[in-house]
Amino acid sequence: MKLIGYIRVSTEEQAREGVSLENQRKKIETYCDLYGHELVEIIEDAGQSAKNTNRDGFQKLLAITSARRPGVEGIIVYKLDRLFRNAEEALRHTSLWDRKGIALISVQEQLDTKSAMGKFFFTLMAAIAEMERNVISERTADALAAKKAKGERAGNLPYGYQVPEDGAILVKNPEEQEIMHLIRKLSEDGLSTRRVAEELNRAGRRTRRGSEWKCQHIMNILKKTA
Repeated sequence: MKLIGYIRVSTEEQAREGVSLENQRKKIETYCDLYGHELVEIIEDAGQSAKNTNRDGFQKLLAITSARRPGVEGIIVYKLDRLFRNAEEALRHTSLWDRKGIALISVQEQLDTKSAMGKFFFTLMAAIAEMERNVISERTADALAAKKAKGERAGNLPYGYQVPEDGAILVKNPEEQEIMHLIRKLSEDGLSTRRVAEELNRAGRRTRRGSEWKCQHIMNILKKTA
């Protein structure tokens, strides 16, 4: 078969073993050589999350399959999660490709939707992959919630707090707490976020990064302290 390869990494995955663009490329090329497939081209998305369906490479792939480029009989990926973000998306696209006579091959899962058995296992594997992502998301959320409950830093350092040099427990930053109090007071007095930002800038107050206050800064703080 004449195949188009697709490879992707998100920013945080680039340093992980097994998911680099070069590793995916080699796996796909080896598979094609082994099974006698012709690799027409490899499309890549570097530093792109699967959650972003507007990624350039993915959109190019959809355009090619939509136009049914002559000679293209299938798509090959190293792993299903390189291409799709969930089972619903995977099944929707593969159903469209199937009607156009385009197969999907996954090297890692050893799937080929050209056959009835391949289609069955693809449906099963897509659902399992989505379940695994959901489990990881739940565990991450629980871990972050536990850290916050203990007063430990979880993710970005919230405005109004700081981490002392001798530990991970957050403590209040007096200057930022004062600014937060002033923002709430001015807002309660009826000032718009634009006016609040102007008052802070007029008083010589600056954001944590040393820049002038903007409406969005004020909105973010009011949202977190509501």
